[in-house]
Amino acid sequence: MKKTMIGAAMLLPAILFAQDKKAASTGKPFTIQGSVSQQKTPATIYLRMRKGGESVVDSAQVKDGKFTFTGSLEEPNMASLMLVQKGAEKPMSMGRDMLAVFLDKGTININTTDSISKATVSGSKANDDYKKLNEQLKDVNEKGAVLQKAYRELSKNKDEEGIKKLEAQYDSLDVEEKKIEHDFLSKNTSSPIAMFVLNQVAGYDLKPAEITPLFKKLHKEAKNSPSGKEFSKRLESARKTAVGQSAIEFSQADAEGKDISLASFRGKYVLVDFWASWCGPCRAENPNVVKAYDKFKSKGFEILGVSLDDKKDKWLAAVEADKLTWTHVSDLKGWKNAAADLYGVRAIPQNVLIDPKGKIVAKNLRGEDLVAKLEEILK
Repeated sequence: MKKTMIGAAMLLPAILFAQDKKAASTGKPFTIQGSVSQQKTPATIYLRMRKGGESVVDSAQVKDGKFTFTGSLEEPNMASLMLVQKGAEKPMSMGRDMLAVFLDKGTININTTDSISKATVSGSKANDDYKKLNEQLKDVNEKGAVLQKAYRELSKNKDEEGIKKLEAQYDSLDVEEKKIEHDFLSKNTSSPIAMFVLNQVAGYDLKPAEITPLFKKLHKEAKNSPSGKEFSKRLESARKTAVGQSAIEFSQADAEGKDISLASFRGKYVLVDFWASWCGPCRAENPNVVKAYDKFKSKGFEILGVSLDDKKDKWLAAVEADKLTWTHVSDLKGWKNAAADLYGVRAIPQNVLIDPKGKIVAKNLRGEDLVAKLEEILK
């Protein structure tokens, strides 16, 4: 809830239903039979979904009030449908006439009079379960919408104190949301949306001790699905990078092409900071990181910035613009950054605080939490 509302993280696109391209081509067929009975003017329906680990968009014309999509699925997949009137700007963003739908194998019927957002969906067990979960989350979502509106207003007025108070309400609502999703999973271990819900519960900062028991209870079909296998890898990565574990060693090139190793920081507290120039929440957090660095760099604190950029000029321009005066590295492979993969990074900003002996002592410290932790250990 909180990360979605406030935008504290940029989620990796392949986090929920990552599939390899071979799997995507050998999936089971699905058909969407749709109708917009009162549609009098030409219109287009856009279908957005994940396939082969990437976001893809298909389109179909509404003819005589009807439209059809066909494709293949390796497993139930979250998708969105958008209705666009002829002459309207082609929208590929949220907030338009849209419908979120969980696709499943077989034939899915989607019917409405005029607005796709008001359509009824039948023929998809996955969507039936998704609708059931959303009904249970209705109260939480309504409260979240109110908080979101309040946050936008506070942000507009740059009311930091008000935002701070609001975050406590977000945290409380997040706990409520996770409990509902947790209960849903416990009662629906073989649901076709089980892995989707588990990813929601786990969030981007996966806690293995909390999440492993839930994953183990799921039906073997869910655990053996593409998203189940991907999640299993996330769990293993989270175990290896949990607080108390030895930091995983890596090296990457800096802007001059010189290899910089994590081991070279041994003997100091080092914050490995995963970020990117294009990540808004990362750039918003950078002033806090600068403040912490300036305050503690004389006491044995260092930062190793790992950029998930793929364009060197934009990476270095952001480093200069944000006055990030510590060491920076990147392999310029974007989300496929090798160090980020080692640490199971599925969202940014993320960070790992490592002690002088190479042990992980904290993760994902933000704002005042980073300063407070450094004050605790660097007395």
